[in-house]
Parts: sequence; C-alpha cells; structure tokens
Amino acid sequence: MENELKELIIEVLNLEDISITDIDSNMPLFNDGLNLDSIDALELGVAIRKKYNINIDTEKDDVVKIFSSVTSLADYIQTSRK
Repeated sequence: MENELKELIIEVLNLEDISITDIDSNMPLFNDGLNLDSIDALELGVAIRKKYNINIDTEKDDVVKIFSSVTSLADYIQTSRK
C-alpha cells in the first residue's frame, strides 16, 4: 500500500525528479519532508477519493495527522476500506 501511495503522489503531483525509493514512508509530507503544500494536499485527496473511493472529511477527520506521512495515509486508507 505504501509504495502504491508513493507512486500516486509522484504521478498526481508531477514529481518527475523523485522515485518511490526517495520517499521514506515516515517522512513528513509537508514542510521539512517532501515539502508539499495545501494545493498538493487537495489534489492528493481528490486522487485518493477516485482511486480508493474514500472521502477524507476535512471537518471531521484529523487531516493533519492523516496527511503527516505515507504510513499514516496508508493506515487511514486501510482502516477506512474495512
């Protein structure tokens, strides 16, 4: 699941100079880590909804925690799909 998410991040956000091996699963997706921004989060959220049929509710869900790393994002998707 984590490598699948890494591929999705690279594809959706057009990160041409990055491979899945460059992204540590526990690396922060924002700020000092992968350095994504709020627009990237929105695009990634839309891609996750389309691919996994999961809607991340920004009003109810702890979005900061969910998008903190690839690992936390994978955990949220796997939990939501059950």
